[in-house]
Amino acid sequence: MQISHDEVAPGVVRIALTGRVMMGPASEQIVSRVDELLRQGTRTIIFDLSGVTSIDSTGIGRFISSFNKIAAAGGAMRMAGAAGHVLEAFHVSLLDTVFPFYASVDEARKA
Repeated sequence: MQISHDEVAPGVVRIALTGRVMMGPASEQIVSRVDELLRQGTRTIIFDLSGVTSIDSTGIGRFISSFNKIAAAGGAMRMAGAAGHVLEAFHVSLLDTVFPFYASVDEARKA
């Protein structure tokens, strides 16, 4: 899994993920990156999942943890670009009713 971030609008950061979001130390970077951004004052975080090829329950758990941290800071978390079995994993767990999902980062940014 690879992770990067960039500011897509004032106070809005996109965290781009590529590869497999699975159990292990690589996916721990998601929560640590959220912590870092919250400390810097970012309150709106968009996760760009368009490059994610697979996800497991631990990977989903990283987003639950991130959501809780962002919400506690008074922020907003948005999901963008999820498709196929990655989107289905969030749907089966009903998390698509908790996290707002958008077709693209641009749509999420404008929300």
